[in-house]
Amino acid sequence: MYDDTTDEEPPGDDGFDIGLLEEELRQAAAILDPVPAELRRLAVEAFALHDLDARIAELTFDSVEDAIAVRGAVDVPRMLTFRAGEVTVDVELTAQGLMGQVLPPQQARIEVLGGPQTAMPVVADDMGRFTSEAPPSGPFALRLRTGGEVVVTEWLRA
Repeated sequence: MYDDTTDEEPPGDDGFDIGLLEEELRQAAAILDPVPAELRRLAVEAFALHDLDARIAELTFDSVEDAIAVRGAVDVPRMLTFRAGEVTVDVELTAQGLMGQVLPPQQARIEVLGGPQTAMPVVADDMGRFTSEAPPSGPFALRLRTGGEVVVTEWLRA
């Protein structure tokens, strides 16, 4: 008779332990088809960066996709606009860094995310303006903390 007060799996109909079979299959998969180290690293980084209480700011304008090209213009800054409810964030991205403004104007702590250990904090002044002299490279997002609210932008490639 099976005792349901233990954590052990009941034996299958033909007498073998299903829990033992599952463990042996896990070990075989780990040896024969291991998860690539890069994929494991990306999964851990993605989990480390999540904010359960954050609102997601949607990208509403990207000059790379939405702006009209100007003939002869070179090294033009990339303009981005994000919106989450009443909060709007305008960002200008150049090779020298980024600058932007939080609207409505308010103080905010802003982190430029590029991985779990690469968050570069900047502070928005009373007018909502902020700058960072380190331009993001690769995928990046912004995390804004305004009072008790947390807003995270969509991830983009610089």
